[in-house]
Order: sequence, then structure tokens, then C-alpha cells
Amino acid sequence: MKIAFIIDPIGGLDPTHDSSVAMMEAACDQGHEVWITQQSQLSIKAGVAWATMQQVQLYPVQLVDGHWVAPSPWFSLGAIVHQPLVMMQAVFMRSDPPVNTAYLYTTYILDAVDPAKTLVLNRPQGIRDANEKIYALQFAASPTTIVTQDKAVIREFLDTHGAAVLKPLGGKAGEGILFLQPDDRNFNSLIEISTLQGQLPIMVQAYLPAAKQGDKRIILLNGAPIGTVNRVPTGSDFRGNMAVGGRAEASPLTSRDREICAEVAPKLIRDGLYFVGIDVIGGYLTEVNVTSPTGIREADRLGLAPGEAPRQIADQVIQWIAQQRA
Repeated sequence: MKIAFIIDPIGGLDPTHDSSVAMMEAACDQGHEVWITQQSQLSIKAGVAWATMQQVQLYPVQLVDGHWVAPSPWFSLGAIVHQPLVMMQAVFMRSDPPVNTAYLYTTYILDAVDPAKTLVLNRPQGIRDANEKIYALQFAASPTTIVTQDKAVIREFLDTHGAAVLKPLGGKAGEGILFLQPDDRNFNSLIEISTLQGQLPIMVQAYLPAAKQGDKRIILLNGAPIGTVNRVPTGSDFRGNMAVGGRAEASPLTSRDREICAEVAPKLIRDGLYFVGIDVIGGYLTEVNVTSPTGIREADRLGLAPGEAPRQIADQVIQWIAQQRA
């Protein structure tokens, strides 16, 4: 099987953390060909999606004293080839957000991949339809939330609900997320900056005190949970995102987690959102990450029993793809 990964430049990825690398490793280990490309290397010719790409060989990380350690070098690249994406059995869209104009145009190019021949994860239409913040609001498990660019509406929400969390709609890894309190003297400036002077809507979500105990990432494959990791805020930062210093802790699925997964699964499957990371705080669904969800490395590291294989989650993903293509 040939699998292409649309990623950010591979030299800038962290093999001990990045979920794309984990899945590429697993694919190589299972004997599949792994190819990489970038958004800027995609084209449509005669109605067909093409990519300038290279085959990549991964040299896997090892678990040493509870930490992933990567060899140096950890990858090698083959010759540059320009070929139709339909030559791949599967294509992963794994570029990091923000979901900007270039990102959306990439999904249109991926619409030109024949789904009868090549599985695109996640489905381009599904990515366009599923803003990672707003998508969660259709489910009963979401907390009290508004989406607006109107300062007066945000002011009323804060006065009614107290402390809140402000989130940009197209960001990633905790970037631009702010903690708001009704008496914050910077309120006007924070809203003006975040909404670009009232031109851009943002999400304002009632603050969940349980966030102090962590923000649980649940990794879903075709609607089924296959891994979890709890991201706990450290120091003075209220955010638990690992990209901003959150501490990863083991956190098994609870009965409430399973209820949330069961609620979202049918919709995810219908929308072609096969590999997803949902975020749960205090029993509430706060986000549905569909663009480039991460957490595999941490969930594997924390969930391993002595003697178990080191890439359980990524192996499951690649095995599932092989089953779909059989």
C-alpha cells in the first residue's frame, strides 16, 4: 500500500511528539510505502490532483526511561517525483492549522482525488464543514458558548456567566486563547484585538473550573476511541495544551467519555471525519479537532504496559486504512 502524508516541512517536525510521524513510522513498519508532500506542492491537471512528493523512510523512536528518544537522523528521503495522488491508496491531510485561505484551497484540490481509488483522511468536504470550535456546538455535551464579534454580546455573556475562555475560530495548540473575567480592565482591548475591531467572530465559552484538572484528548478512529491523554496546565498558564507547556498524564476513558464518543461518532462517520481528536473538560465536549489532531505519542507512552509494542495507536490507524483499501 502507498500512503501520502501532506505535512509541514518534515525537518521541522518533532518525531518524539508529532502524530504524523508516529503514523508514518507505523506504516513503514508494516511494509507500506510512505510518501510526503506539502500544500504548496499540490496541483490539479486535467481535473486530477497531482503532487510533487518524495518517498520517506522513518527510523523509529525508542522508549527510554519513559521518554521517546529519536535517532539522528530519524528519516531519509528518496528522489522527488511528480505524480497523481490517485496512485496512492490513502492520503492524509496533516498540515497544521490555521485554517486559512491556502488551507481551504488545499481541500478543494483534494476534492479532485477519486474517492473510489484513494481514501483521503479526513474527507475534504468534512474538513471544510467542521470548524474545530463551532462543530462541537451541535452536540448536547458542549458547554455554554456563544460565537460572535459583537462586543456588547460578549459583555452580556460575561456578566451572566462569569469567567469565560475566548478562542479564535481557526487557531491551534492554544494559540490566542484568553481567560476573561467580568472585571478585566483590558476587556475592550482584548475583544478588539481578537475580533480585528469587530470584523471576525470568535468563540466565548463559559469557563469550566475542571480545566485545572486537565483537558482530556480522546483520539477517535472511525468514531471509536483508541487512545486518551490528559493535558494538565502547569505554572501560571491556564491552558493545558502541550504546545504551551501542559503536562501529559494518563487518563483512562470514563463512562461519561464513552457517552460523548457515542454521541459524536455517527456524525463524524457521516462527514468522513475518520481520524479525530475530541477535547473533554469536566464531562463537556469543548472541541472536535479534525485538521491535524495530535496526542498519539503521549497516549502511547502513558498507556503502555510492560512489554507492549510502542506504536499501538498508530498501528491501529494504518491497519484500519489497509482494511478499507482491501
